[in-house]
Amino acid sequence: MLEASKQLEIIKRGASELIVEDELLKKLERGVPLRVKAGFDPTAPDIHLGHTVLIEKMRQLQDLGHEIIFLIGDFTGMIGDPTGKSETRKPLTSEDVARNALTYREQIIKILDAEKTRAEFNSRWMGALKPEEFIKLAGQYTVARMLEREDFKKRFQGQNPIGIHEFLYPLIQGYDSVHLKADIELGGTDQKFNLIVGRELQKAYGQAPQSLVLMPLLEGLDGVKKMSKSLGNYIGITERPLDMFGKIMSITDELMLRYYELLSHISNEELEGLKDNIKNGSIHPMKAKEALAIEITARYHGEKEAMRAKDAFDLVFRKKEVPDEVPVFKMAWEEELMWLPKILRLSGLAQSTSEAQRLIKQGGVKIDGLKCSDPGTKLPKGHCLIAVGKRKFLKIEPA
Repeated sequence: MLEASKQLEIIKRGASELIVEDELLKKLERGVPLRVKAGFDPTAPDIHLGHTVLIEKMRQLQDLGHEIIFLIGDFTGMIGDPTGKSETRKPLTSEDVARNALTYREQIIKILDAEKTRAEFNSRWMGALKPEEFIKLAGQYTVARMLEREDFKKRFQGQNPIGIHEFLYPLIQGYDSVHLKADIELGGTDQKFNLIVGRELQKAYGQAPQSLVLMPLLEGLDGVKKMSKSLGNYIGITERPLDMFGKIMSITDELMLRYYELLSHISNEELEGLKDNIKNGSIHPMKAKEALAIEITARYHGEKEAMRAKDAFDLVFRKKEVPDEVPVFKMAWEEELMWLPKILRLSGLAQSTSEAQRLIKQGGVKIDGLKCSDPGTKLPKGHCLIAVGKRKFLKIEPA
């Protein structure tokens, strides 16, 4: 394994805080694989780049030779994480959890090595916990300690309800670390209280406390607020290649370096060199941003699709082959993949499907700047720019 100090340098990249750094260094100095845990509640089926900050850190630790435990909190998901909430969250149903968890597993293998990643569901041990064991767990923390947590404190002071089950959430998350005998736990800065509970419970159960690596919450496209689907400032990892590429190209130069630090697979040395080259002018920020967009798009869609997205972006946005004002057509998608000639007919770009097929065969139709010559083409549900000839342009959006 890489020497401990070098490992620590990699682990610290982009991290907001390490608790406790000296403890972690001593663990790394053992020269044996450590158990690294990160928990995810399957509250939504789709992952965006903000979610991947933790998974990328897991990948780094996996590359260093450590054991990665991807913990899906299907039990805690049915409680609902109260972190940062001003009111009690509606618990997920078991059906919601199962569906979302399956999607999570399918998406994380785009980043982690599936064969080397240990996936766990905390319902496996929490569902088997006896009542007396649950009471023992609840006895490890006081209500006063729970009310030190900022969100609980605010709700208590504002006389807003706090469910007893919400106090169980950090206890169960901490008990996961006890059961798994975690050496390291990764989490966002908003999870600091919960992760510290895990350290203290491990001590109470006679284990060495886990080291904590707290990662920042990734800013969204606006560069201000954290990435969130509800805020619309997100980049989903299942988005179409051109959408993903274009969104990355739209971020500021400052935010680009932040994304490099937290999401790129380039080494620390390469990152520092990139920063120096941008500063001294030997690399234009736009070229660096393009390289980042290619890297991230290729990660989720493959190198070929990433380069197609780059070419389409160049045609549409750089060479100005598209007018500034393009009408929008909102279409009800009848299925996930719709036949292109049908889309052309429904949107009015062709009078009939037979005319649409003829236009496609003649090479008169472009999708996102790229010529389409196959009349059997089907498009996935989503946004796209369709050009028919040199003068007819239409943005297609799902209704």
